[in-house]
Amino acid sequence: MRLQKIKLLLVVVVATLLSDCTDQSQNRQTYILTTGTTGGTFYPVGVALSTLVTAQEDSEFSVTAISSAGSMENIKLLRDNQAQFGLILSIFAAWAQEGSGPIRNPQPYLRSISAMWPNVEHFVLHSDLVTDGTIADLGNIDGERYAMGMRNSGAEYTGAYILEALGIDYKNQFNLAYMGYGASAGAMQDGNIVGMNVPAGPPITAITQAYAQLADRMTILDFTQEQLDAINYEFPLWNFYELEPGTYPYQEEAITTAYSPNVLVVRDDVSEEIVYNLTKLLWENLSTLQEIHSATKSMNLDVALIGIPVPLHPGALRYYQEQGVEIPDHLFGDTPHGE
Repeated sequence: MRLQKIKLLLVVVVATLLSDCTDQSQNRQTYILTTGTTGGTFYPVGVALSTLVTAQEDSEFSVTAISSAGSMENIKLLRDNQAQFGLILSIFAAWAQEGSGPIRNPQPYLRSISAMWPNVEHFVLHSDLVTDGTIADLGNIDGERYAMGMRNSGAEYTGAYILEALGIDYKNQFNLAYMGYGASAGAMQDGNIVGMNVPAGPPITAITQAYAQLADRMTILDFTQEQLDAINYEFPLWNFYELEPGTYPYQEEAITTAYSPNVLVVRDDVSEEIVYNLTKLLWENLSTLQEIHSATKSMNLDVALIGIPVPLHPGALRYYQEQGVEIPDHLFGDTPHGE
């Protein structure tokens, strides 16, 4: 039902914004925005953003959103110039800049435009294995089956990174399962797994479905300050995120988990003027994006630069300076602070 609503809103937005467009748009330079799977959040938001750009009659460029396998593939597409813009998890941006984690070589072409909506950690565990209610309880797993996400997905990579930072030997303690969010929820309801790693913008359909069936037999684990500090040991990207009561069925108390931002990135060889105009368009039409997908409702210019590990593109930097946004030193890159 939610997907149908998103599709309907996209149709309405397209019809409204493109009704007065002329054939002049055919002569624009087109850039590719790589997103994620069609069932996730990256894709509908990417399509909405590309629609906003293309609908501007006086724009000198257009953007086409394409689906992909997610952050890892997007890094490759950007590297090979098969895409010029992309949506990625912030930890992948950090890995790309450093040439670490699953990305072996630094990707110096990468620049950032904005933090987007939060990618919220949902580490779920069967309540019988819960002792203190924090992510440390994953250490109670002893041979049981746990779903880390699909193979080579952002969920698998980030989940592994977090568990390793916390000293949880998941490779030996867990009987690892690799499956998507919906399949994980079904497997948990059927008793085939004891938990699942499901990072995304809440409320997540898979978590909602599992809660509706399992109620208090499943637990979303909290993060403590000590645990948050531990996962931030290398890249300070995560902050606390509170899932308010009622976010999910039968959830009567707040859950304090963690999040890191999704980031809109761009190749450094895209012109300053193009990136400036896209950044301006993003923030001046935020209400339209928020109508299309609820995940973007948390976006705000005041927090647009929090959790970004990659220097800003000069075009984005210019826009934020005009708006009086405080810019952390590491986001200036090679651009002098006075410019």
